[in-house]
Amino acid sequence: MGVRARRPITPGQRFRIDDDFSDLTKFTPEKTLLERLARKGGRDWRGRISMRHRGGGYKQMYRLIDFRRTKDNVPAKVLGIEYDPNRNARIALLQYSDGEKRYILAPLGITVGETVESGDNVDIKPGNALPFLHIPVGTMVHNVEMVPGKGGALGRSAGSGIMLVAKEKGYAFIMLPSGEQRMVSVNCRATVGQVGNLDAKNKRMGKAGIKRLKGIRPKVRGVAMNPCDHPHGGGEGRAPLGRKSPVSKWGKKIHKKTRKPRRRSDRFILSRRKA
Repeated sequence: MGVRARRPITPGQRFRIDDDFSDLTKFTPEKTLLERLARKGGRDWRGRISMRHRGGGYKQMYRLIDFRRTKDNVPAKVLGIEYDPNRNARIALLQYSDGEKRYILAPLGITVGETVESGDNVDIKPGNALPFLHIPVGTMVHNVEMVPGKGGALGRSAGSGIMLVAKEKGYAFIMLPSGEQRMVSVNCRATVGQVGNLDAKNKRMGKAGIKRLKGIRPKVRGVAMNPCDHPHGGGEGRAPLGRKSPVSKWGKKIHKKTRKPRRRSDRFILSRRKA
């Protein structure tokens, strides 16, 4: 697990910092756990572009990840640590004692040959999944459910770790990596440990072509357009916006809060993340 700088034999490699893939032990995915991932080019069900600047990129197969971890009291052996093109975290291939194979997010420090398990009375060690009701206060967890049985939704990216701060009146108080503190039910499951691949944040693409291979197309600044194409456009040379706040291509104010006021889930947020 780490990064490496490329030899600057071309301009595109001069500032590129790549993954060294030293933590991988398995390089071919499990075929039974693959699913075709159709590329939509940022288009919705109507065929209209709902997300701009998307399209192209490498063909990828989706790895089916077990975010629910509901196969209780059946020990599973770690067969290998693999690369997943759909996320910056590593994935671990498990083989349960009954022969079934599943992928999970690879926690920091997990090794091939280790045994992991899920259930109410499993040990507190990286890779084991259990409800907050049975997790000691102060434990670092990831892949946290927000609704019991729905599957992990919080703490799934590389290096993420969520701290269990307290438990009271049927709720677990957790602190997210952003600094936000919120409540979830003690029946929600979480996986012990921190997500691996801590050096994912240190990678640098180095050239525009790498971004194109990820399916991200170029963006043009509004001030560089004509006034018929964008509200920020026009003027002789570089010109100011000409309005109090920046707007989108359609004249809508941007950089404003989009979360609905008086949302039902607001009561579960104890303190918001710092801006």
